[in-house]
Amino acid sequence: MTKNQALADTTATGPRFPLGRLVATRNALNRLDPLEISRAIVRHVTGDWGDLCPEDIRSNEEALIHGGRLLSAYGKSDRRFWIITEADRSVTTILLPEDY
Repeated sequence: MTKNQALADTTATGPRFPLGRLVATRNALNRLDPLEISRAIVRHVTGDWGDLCPEDIRSNEEALIHGGRLLSAYGKSDRRFWIITEADRSVTTILLPEDY
């Protein structure tokens, strides 16, 4: 199965949690391509956490069951960015690591 097929399969299942209000830092909006952000949001909400270590993936999966903040990481080098959904699912933020 290719990565695109896996993404299509995940996307077909629909969102795994509510995003709440979607916000982004000015820095992220200035440096990232809007299409790249849109694709990452779809990946995030469907549980494709991007480039995370196994412990962070496990933490996200537990947060889906028990409540907790969700973190995804996408992109490379100076275009690496995070998407964080708060534990109460009221807000999802797109930001660069230096914005944290």
